[in-house]
Amino acid sequence: MDAIYMFFLVGGSLMALSILASRLSSMMGVPLLLIFLGLGMLAGEEGVLGVVFDDYSMAFAIGHLALAMILLDGGLRTRLKTFRVGFKPALSLATFGVFITSAIVGVIAMWIFDLTIVQGLLVGAIVGSTDAAAVFSMLSGRGVNLNERVGATLEIESGTNDPMAIFLTLMLVELLVGDIGGPLETLVFFIAQFGIGLIIGLGGGWLSAKLLRWLDLAPGLYAMLALALGFSVFGLTSVLGGSGFLAIYLAGLMIGNQPGRHLNFILPVHDGLAWLSQIGLFLVLGLLVTPSELWDVALPAGLVALALIFIARPLAVLITIKPFFKFRWRETFFIAWVGLRGAVPIVLAIFPVIGGVENASLYFNVAFAVVLMSLLIQGGSLTLMAKWLKVEVPVGTVPNRRGPLGILPENDFELFVYGVENQDLEDVPIRLLRFPSGALISALFRNHTMLHPKGSTRLKLGDVICVIGRSEDLYSLNRLFNGDAKLKQERAFFGTFTLDGSAQMQDIAQAYGLTLSPGEQNMTLAEFIALRVGGHPVIGDDVDWHGIHWVVSDMEGGNITRVGLRLY
Repeated sequence: MDAIYMFFLVGGSLMALSILASRLSSMMGVPLLLIFLGLGMLAGEEGVLGVVFDDYSMAFAIGHLALAMILLDGGLRTRLKTFRVGFKPALSLATFGVFITSAIVGVIAMWIFDLTIVQGLLVGAIVGSTDAAAVFSMLSGRGVNLNERVGATLEIESGTNDPMAIFLTLMLVELLVGDIGGPLETLVFFIAQFGIGLIIGLGGGWLSAKLLRWLDLAPGLYAMLALALGFSVFGLTSVLGGSGFLAIYLAGLMIGNQPGRHLNFILPVHDGLAWLSQIGLFLVLGLLVTPSELWDVALPAGLVALALIFIARPLAVLITIKPFFKFRWRETFFIAWVGLRGAVPIVLAIFPVIGGVENASLYFNVAFAVVLMSLLIQGGSLTLMAKWLKVEVPVGTVPNRRGPLGILPENDFELFVYGVENQDLEDVPIRLLRFPSGALISALFRNHTMLHPKGSTRLKLGDVICVIGRSEDLYSLNRLFNGDAKLKQERAFFGTFTLDGSAQMQDIAQAYGLTLSPGEQNMTLAEFIALRVGGHPVIGDDVDWHGIHWVVSDMEGGNITRVGLRLY
């Protein structure tokens, strides 16, 4: 019994410390996942608490459970519209990119550690894929708002590249222990990983989404049912020989893009479950490693990590993305830099241990060192690199809080809470606000006192306004309540004034004294900018033309609606 109580004491304390340490991450810029790993190592057998944990099978099971929850949450929050600009390049990175990265790292590891070619390639396969936990955590937790093309590519890649890494790792482990099948069997296994994962993930996710939307449950049960259905998809796919990780990500994608009141109950709970999974997973992996053994391979493993960061990942991105997709050089460099490694390589490094590969601890320690350096070097500089390479776009105002009213089964009304921060709204009567037609102010708070708003009520800076509306009203409401600081950021980025995307290029050319080619004379400004950026424009795309810097500032349904401009 004492052991059980000690488990709760140590586990609860480590969880609490991990959560409290998140403040350290935001203040000092230290990657949060690196803190979780560090706390696990401090609590381990050579750390402060001296907790002995060397059960690789349990760590393997915990890793699968945690990664499944993280990928399910990632799929729930990925919008299908982002696939318009990110799916093809992400798929290229998730397949050919992983293969190229693994091959380059494998050759370098073979030379550094004096391994055989198969042993070296196994090192490369283990660290060849980016990690969903690391990418989702770093992009959402560091306040970096990337342009849609770059952000979608990185998120979709991290959610779909596990099958290739698992296939390569298992194939090389079987080759080392002499259990490898023939070429046909290997090909079937490869196709099954992607094919079965794709079919069951999309099919099971679609059925799950329909079921969740149809059922009338207590609010707390929707999230639990979504988790249970996601795990069922993961388990069924794995039993049939497919990639459970790919399947559960796609299942989450299907559930998250099925509108309905159930999402309002699912998303907050799964956000907490994803954080729980990340903390628990990295603490366990930190406990599993032995720092003295890690120190023994620190220098050569560090060289492998540097080769991965500065040679293998950039070359893989250049080969698989730049010739085939319309990415700008700065976007390509940023994608190459954010090849974050995290839990997946460490979990894959357990495969050689379980499979009985000779000197299996080497693969685990090298993978752990690579992850540490990736989180420290790439994760620690993510914000700086996003600004330097200009792939970040300003974050506009969003509601301080929002929640469904529960009146309608779908497309329900919501309550949005805004603070008045825009100087232009000072002393403006409510009746003069340009409100969306379906929205209204239900309450107004001033100095902690609730007022009953009327058309003649004049707004003051610092007022808190409760608005009832629908999700389609958010764009107009966010623009209306955009604060002065964020307005300045937007104007500095997009320009001091904007033009409508439907404006005719002939009129613009006449106003600014520009020269158009015959094919451009009948274009709208939106068509002209889309042509210049190579199709599939996103907010933040820019074009320098005839002394004017044009920047896409607003879009709707994949079409440019507003373009900012700065003269220089």
